[in-house]
Amino acid sequence: MGGIASKGQLRMSLARWAMLCVPLIVLLGFLSGRSVASGDENPWYQALVKPALTPPGWVFPVAWTTLYIMLGLALATILNARGARGRGVAVALFAAQFALNLAWTPLFFGAHQVSTALLVIVAMLLLSIATTFAFRRIRKGAAWLMLPYLIWLGFAGVLNWGILRLNPDAETLVPGARTSQVIG
Repeated sequence: MGGIASKGQLRMSLARWAMLCVPLIVLLGFLSGRSVASGDENPWYQALVKPALTPPGWVFPVAWTTLYIMLGLALATILNARGARGRGVAVALFAAQFALNLAWTPLFFGAHQVSTALLVIVAMLLLSIATTFAFRRIRKGAAWLMLPYLIWLGFAGVLNWGILRLNPDAETLVPGARTSQVIG
């Protein structure tokens, strides 16, 4: 029972990949974001001086959820391209950049490693660019789905760099620490 799959069968295969990839990517992103207090829930982050172009806190979960959905769809598109040349490399690049993505929140918000987090964003952006080019060779639609993510990563890098520049002591800042003198 060999033969070429019909267009309907191919669409159903893509739908199955999307039903797996989209929730998985969103869930992993959510778990990374909830692994430590982040954003406005984080006293350390609240104590930092932020660049003027920092959006309100509610923008981040909305943006990341949207981006994770798009990443899941892009990955599903590539996984659905069975037999495509370069598919394994494209998926490996995606996995590498996504692993860095998941590591960034605990590194920045949990460990307060602002400079290391900036290096991670740069590496993530470079790997994501490579992923986008690899996706483009297989399915142009998957590459287009990566474009908003690339733009957001660039913006996140600018914010991370701005926080590092405005808070040279950020990595040693202890929120809520008060000094007091006891006169005895």
